[in-house]
Amino acid sequence: MKKNKTTHFALCLNNEGYRSSLEVGKFYQTIPDKEAEAHGLIRVIDESGEEYALGAERFHLMELPPTIKKTLLQASHA
Repeated sequence: MKKNKTTHFALCLNNEGYRSSLEVGKFYQTIPDKEAEAHGLIRVIDESGEEYALGAERFHLMELPPTIKKTLLQASHA
């Protein structure tokens, strides 16, 4: 099975009920998860490095330029 090496990000639009772990207007790295997607969820990584499956309607998937992706990934590992 070939792994998808593309990194994707989603912009948080709604943090209702998750105010301590999601920030509106912040980009979160996503992890492909077909099962979660089938249930209307998106898997994201928060600031602590934990993965969560949350309602996809809370986010807007974005294709970012490589330089921005690199900067966001470096910031998340700092």
